[in-house]
Amino acid sequence: DATAVVDRLGRYVPSAAAWGDVPLSEIALPQLRERILVADHEADLFAGTLRELIAGHAGPDGRDEAAITRAVHTAVAEDIVRALPDGLDTPIDAQGRNLSGGQRQRVRLVRALLADPEVLLAIEPTSALDAHTEARVAERLHTERRGRTTVVTSTSPLLLDRADTVHYLVDGKVAATGTHHELMDSEPGYRALVARDEDAEELLK
Repeated sequence: DATAVVDRLGRYVPSAAAWGDVPLSEIALPQLRERILVADHEADLFAGTLRELIAGHAGPDGRDEAAITRAVHTAVAEDIVRALPDGLDTPIDAQGRNLSGGQRQRVRLVRALLADPEVLLAIEPTSALDAHTEARVAERLHTERRGRTTVVTSTSPLLLDRADTVHYLVDGKVAATGTHHELMDSEPGYRALVARDEDAEELLK
């Protein structure tokens, strides 16, 4: 359901979504793509160096080192760069086959952050991460994206706890809105949906 909502917000399917008072359907698609980025946690990774993978359409020469360092830090991906023999210039297999699932997910997040869109729509950006790494990503993402719009689909209490506003969906429709803690207190269905292992819950305390 949440992914279907993101597809509508990103104009990958027809919808009544609008940018202010202007329907998305009336905005030129190239202009829309420059402003709104849908970051899928299973998006393709083509073969190339890590630097090329994260550079996106700007190309490896179009991203300055400071921006790359900041995006890598926000995605808690410093250990990935350090572990590779040539760092950012290490060749990566197609679809990141020489990376673990959690590493691939963080590389995709680095790429999305480096694009620096006005609106970032991130689909389950931390689903393959352990609770400790996920908590750090949640904190850094909240800080790095301050002042811009970031929509995250997730059932992780670690991410939801850092969100300014949470929309609880039931059958594709918003059933309740509030902060994570407000919904935990007032919505039994929400509470059941985001229940996770005790270690993740413990990090919220």
